Amino acid sequence: MARQALETEQKALEINLNEQIYGTFAEIGAGQEVARYFFQVGASSGTIAKTMSAYDKIYSDEIYGIEESGRYVCESRLYKMLAHEYDLMNTRLQTERIGSNFFAFADTISAVNFSKTIKGDGWLGIRFQLDPEGEPNEMVLHARMLDNDNRLQQQAIGILGVNLLYACYYYNDDAEAMLESLMDNLRGRISVDMIRISGPDFKNLDNRWLALMLVKHKLTDVAMFGADGRMVHASEFLYKKYILVVRGSYSPMTLVNEDVIKTSWEQFKCGPGIDSGKCVLLTELTIDSLSRTGELDEKDFLDRAELLCSEGHTVVVSDCKAHQKLIAYLNDYKFKKLGLVLGAKQLLDEMERKYQDFRNGRLLSAFGELFTTNVKMYVYPYLKEDKKELMTAENLPIHEGLKFLYQHLLDSRHIEDIKGYKLEHLHIWSKTVLEFLKKDEENWDKMVPEKIAILIREKGLFGFPHKQS
Repeated sequence: MARQALETEQKALEINLNEQIYGTFAEIGAGQEVARYFFQVGASSGTIAKTMSAYDKIYSDEIYGIEESGRYVCESRLYKMLAHEYDLMNTRLQTERIGSNFFAFADTISAVNFSKTIKGDGWLGIRFQLDPEGEPNEMVLHARMLDNDNRLQQQAIGILGVNLLYACYYYNDDAEAMLESLMDNLRGRISVDMIRISGPDFKNLDNRWLALMLVKHKLTDVAMFGADGRMVHASEFLYKKYILVVRGSYSPMTLVNEDVIKTSWEQFKCGPGIDSGKCVLLTELTIDSLSRTGELDEKDFLDRAELLCSEGHTVVVSDCKAHQKLIAYLNDYKFKKLGLVLGAKQLLDEMERKYQDFRNGRLLSAFGELFTTNVKMYVYPYLKEDKKELMTAENLPIHEGLKFLYQHLLDSRHIEDIKGYKLEHLHIWSKTVLEFLKKDEENWDKMVPEKIAILIREKGLFGFPHKQS
């Protein structure tokens, strides 16, 4: 049965009338928009112990401590707010409100400014009990505001905060519904590009799966998680960095995938104008590559994620079939240089799409969106099926109408062949390896890194027929 989206006021009133839910609101920036909804609908005395806004930075530092980064709209600030407010409330009220499920809601928001130089984003979170005798859970998210007006952004944050609180108390038995409900009455006004859910009531929830759900349900085009499986946000580790993105299917990771990552990473770090100490490697999985059969296979995604995390990689899940969308997302974090790694066959497909732009009269704008001054493509060779001819960036069969512009990209080194690759691995295809491993035949384990083969056998990944005990 489909979930019915409720109006924001209805959600706030339902929470106010629930005698077991009781807590505090602490909001920095963009006013106290979340608390305002609960005050306006009435019966708020049954829900709200305290609201506050430490708007002045000195007051804020006295309460929550000084941020080493000097930033106030950041992940660490939110966690400090949640810890301080929840502990304070629990200390003061645990003997006075026996039987209550306590919560502490916090947000730190930067709304669009008058000159429109700040787009508007923020961190929201809640520490909450589902059992009066139990330890608290946490739900933390980062939101990007899409409205172009300060007042509308404040309103949207208010709605999102109500949705967040309601989701934690009324949809906590269905994680997918929790995520979907965040967008109730907000489609087109907010994107949520990071979320973490943790605590005793969610100990079996895989936060890597949450990243997939954010993209699947179009809360965002891009989500990321680290090697530890925790979702991460670009603002916390990509700001003004040199970024290399290696897109692949990784189903499973083969010796070719391993070689692509290793060779491109070394070439990128040693490139002109690159500070190797500030380089970040991202591996990317697209929704398109995860839906090759027409439906999204969540188990297949988690198997791929397991392998990438085991290799220590940060993983990007995206709905960016066109590279321009990913570039636009990352550009908000003012990267120094961005390298995109793709195979020669994928580059040829990209040029085919650009040829359609050529025929439609928008060639220069299409190339301009992709090949900006600080973006470069690194191309891994493709061995044709006859295994006799190697396709590289240098010998790509480009349409006549694109040849002059394409040659310019080669000469200016916006497109560059990857050097030092292992020719002996180029015959290996993930699709073939996948077919073989499902039957445990044809020496499939010789076509993947040894560590990966062991992991597939131990955990029965990708349909391996006999999981080892």
